[in-house]
Amino acid sequence: MTKFAAERPYADPEIAARKLVQLAASIEPVQDGRIHMEKINPAFLHTLKANDNEFGAGIRYAVDQGWLELHESETYVRLAGKDLLPE
Repeated sequence: MTKFAAERPYADPEIAARKLVQLAASIEPVQDGRIHMEKINPAFLHTLKANDNEFGAGIRYAVDQGWLELHESETYVRLAGKDLLPE
């Protein structure tokens, strides 16, 4: 019997980025609009069963698209603007 690997919906960086932005938008930001990675990460990795590579690629894609601003410490992001949120 051949076993096939399960499809990974977040293997596409754009799909991962859109989900990460949705998750970030659902979290109450702290000072200066900061959304800590420790709030986004568990929901993405454990609840959605994504992996670290998908998380990283999704964050980079969201930053490249201007949807998220990533702090140089990589401990938090900010939403770049509600009008920039992907649909």
